[in-house]
Parts: sequence; C-alpha cells; structure tokens
Amino acid sequence: MKSKSSTIRFLYAASDTSADALYLSGVFVPDPFLAVITQKKSYAVVSQLEHSRVCKQSKFDEVMLLETIREKAAENLQISVGEVGVGELMVYFVQRFAAEKVEVPSDFPAAYYAKLLEAGYHIHIVEGAFFPKRSKKTNTEARMIKQGNAASAAGIRAAEAVLRTATIDGDRIIYEGDALTSERLRNIIDQACLNKGATASHTIAAGGRQACDPHEAGRGLLRPNELIIVDVFPRIQKTGYHGDMTRTFLKGRATPAQRALVKAVQASQRAAMKMVRAGVKGGAVHAAAESAFENQGYVSERRNKDFVGFIHSTGHGLGLEVHEAPRVSKGAPKLKAGHVITIEPGLYYPEIGACRIEDVVRVTKDGYEKLSNLHYRWEIR
Repeated sequence: MKSKSSTIRFLYAASDTSADALYLSGVFVPDPFLAVITQKKSYAVVSQLEHSRVCKQSKFDEVMLLETIREKAAENLQISVGEVGVGELMVYFVQRFAAEKVEVPSDFPAAYYAKLLEAGYHIHIVEGAFFPKRSKKTNTEARMIKQGNAASAAGIRAAEAVLRTATIDGDRIIYEGDALTSERLRNIIDQACLNKGATASHTIAAGGRQACDPHEAGRGLLRPNELIIVDVFPRIQKTGYHGDMTRTFLKGRATPAQRALVKAVQASQRAAMKMVRAGVKGGAVHAAAESAFENQGYVSERRNKDFVGFIHSTGHGLGLEVHEAPRVSKGAPKLKAGHVITIEPGLYYPEIGACRIEDVVRVTKDGYEKLSNLHYRWEIR
C-alpha cells in the first residue's frame, strides 16, 4: 500500500491537549498517539484501549492497532518488537509509503525528530499552522464557538448577578454575609460555565490595580467603586471549542475618570469592529482601535517598570485554542472570510483602574457575524 505522495506528515500528541490532533481526529484521546497523514488519507495508530472508540468516533480514514503495527515495524526494520518505539514506527511508515520528505509541526517531540534524522530523512518543520484550514471556520465550527460564548456569557451574567445582589459595607463588597473576593467570584463564574457544559480555566476576576495587569486572575478582596474586569474563556467539553468574552463592572459609584475610561474603550471597540471585513489587514483593525484611544487623549507609555494605556493587541483568533491564528495586532496580515477573531481593546491606568471589553466575530465578505451576545451595562449601584 503505497501513496503517490512523496511527503508524509506526522503528529504525535494527545488530542485532549493538542488542537491540531483534535482538529485532525475529531475525538478526545488523553494520551499521545501517532497520526500519519499522506496526500490521500489520514491514519491513527492507537492501542487496544482506544482502538474501538477511535474507530467509531474519529475522522481518520483508517485506524490501526498499535500492537499489530509494532509487529509489522519490527519485521520490516529487522529488530525485536521490544525495540519498536514511536520513532521506529515513524521510520516504518516513511518506508511503507516510500516518502522522500517528512513534515512535522514546530512543537514536535525532539526525541522523535532525532530518530528520523538518524535514519537519514529530510525533515521539514512547519512553522505556524500545521493545518492552515483551521483558521477559517465552517458554519458548524462557528456554531460551536457561539456555544462557547454562550457559556462565557453565562459566567459573566453570574458575576453580574452577584454584584447586583451584594451590598457595600465601607471598603468591602458583602455577598451572602461575607466579603467578596476574586477567588469566590471566579468559582461562581466557573460553576456557571460548567452548567453550560464548559470548563473554564484561569478565569479573570480582577479589580482595581490588579486589573491593570491584563492576565492577572485576581486575588483577595474586591473593592467597591473600583473597576472589575471579568474575562471568561471556557472550553466546551463535548467539542473542544472555546468561547472568550470580557466585560468590566463596578459596584458602587464611578468617578468621572472611570466613566470616561469605559466610554473610551467602548468607542475603541466600535471603531475596530467597523473595520472588520475580508481583505482588511488585522493591523488596520488594530490601528483603528489605537487611533480611537489617541484621539481621546489616552497615551500608552512605560512608567518605570509598568506599561500603561492600550498595552496589548486588539484581538486574536479563537477556536480549538483560546489564542490562535489570525492575529489582530500591529503588522497582522489580511483577514479572510471565515476567520473568527476577538475584538478586545482595553485601557490600564493604576490611578484610574482598568477596562477591557471583548466580543467575538466571524469575518465575512462585507463585514462580520457576531458570535457573542451580552449587554454592556457596567455600573452597578
């Protein structure tokens, strides 16, 4: 059985943790397994523990039993079965398909790269997307991402409900008799996502100065009259696709500076959204968000060890990974119809607080389709 293709591609990863392996297989496998891709077909090599399930549920053209393939490899390579590891299996498949070139992703295990190199094969490391089609989402994938964003929205609504129910006692927010902390709010958010069939990890519920570090999850007491960023990016357990939404809240009474900050972020997001359509560079979308801030007098700069203002990109691709292609940042290339991206400008000033607003859109020929839905009311008395 020989393919006409002179190139063979290998993946060795667990589809539970590898977006590429999940995209190819369509099934969750908790342990690393070998996937082989030729010009015409895709193959999985799995143990008898996984064989029946992968045969029934995966998208592979053929599922091979590891124990059987090890015996064939041993015979072909003239070694004992005990000497056949993952590297030897790869050498066997290169020979079996008479491949002249091997392609592997940039995160391919070094040990097996070395084994193929030892065997004298030319190996091409594919930098960037191993499956470029992953960046353009089908209608089915868009629905899955929309489901992820519904889970995100459920988490954010749960946080909002807590803040609306809570009372203010001095410099503390009291919820059900206890002072509200980032940790407690995060647990409530994550439980709401779980109720929607999604697992939330590293959810952000950060207030005050902590929120001025965009990836700070939040620690300790949440204070009244401070901006609180709630960023929720859960993974739907059934499909592996993510949602990603951010809203900013304040329990109490905002200052004029805080209101102006939030208004500026809302304006920046609208300006960026207006730019989104196929053929427009991601860099141009980012520039629109930046210009909106600059036109309102918000300066981005370094102050000693801290960076303030608009200190991150406008967005990123979303799908089987929270951060994937394409970029929506300075110098980013053209957007294409089917790309799913976040639009999430933010401002960060320790003396005022932080605000970030994030939504998810699917790029179309003439604009975009919004895949997230939640109101923008933020000041909670």
